[in-house]
Amino acid sequence: MKKIVVTGKSIEEAVKNGLQQWNTTEDRVKIQVLEQPSKGLFGLIGAKDAKVELELIPDAIEEAIHFLEDVSRTMSLQIRIEKKDGKDGPELHLFGSELGMLIGRRGQTLDALQYLVNIVANRYSSSHLRIVLDAEQFRERRKKTLEDLADRLADRVIRTKKEVVLEPMSPQERKVIHAKLQDHAKVRTFSRGEEPNRRVVIVSR
Repeated sequence: MKKIVVTGKSIEEAVKNGLQQWNTTEDRVKIQVLEQPSKGLFGLIGAKDAKVELELIPDAIEEAIHFLEDVSRTMSLQIRIEKKDGKDGPELHLFGSELGMLIGRRGQTLDALQYLVNIVANRYSSSHLRIVLDAEQFRERRKKTLEDLADRLADRVIRTKKEVVLEPMSPQERKVIHAKLQDHAKVRTFSRGEEPNRRVVIVSR
């Protein structure tokens, strides 16, 4: 935990001095009064300033970003991180020249990193957070690939009258397939199996 001890003519002034040092707001700190101010003899001799200890309350998203920065440094990667407010919650977008290492095959490394990012963030959050981690719009490109796959396989099911079982996917990717075909007139989907080998199945209605 990051802490500082600051002084001022009053408790309020001491707190203000500490907030200015950290360039933060009062809702981001815990305040402990160490010494009350005193005017001293005749209001002059022996006067003492107020002394307070400020403890910075960690911000979950900032801690997640620090974690990603540490990972990238360990891998000798230069990345830029942008925070965005997505429709389902906070999103962290990574930009850089060698992000393939962080994405991995079909996004498996990115999914693993997203899992760790959420563990880190939720250690510092009072309510459950679900952060989406993306790199160079990989999620959107992968979503388009999966939607196209869903359409092609639905056509195959209609043509052959046989069910199609997809390869194991993450819950997020299965959700894309289900959402794409949920209103299809001739096929329906469901999931089969246990994690991490759970698969989408497409069958005729």
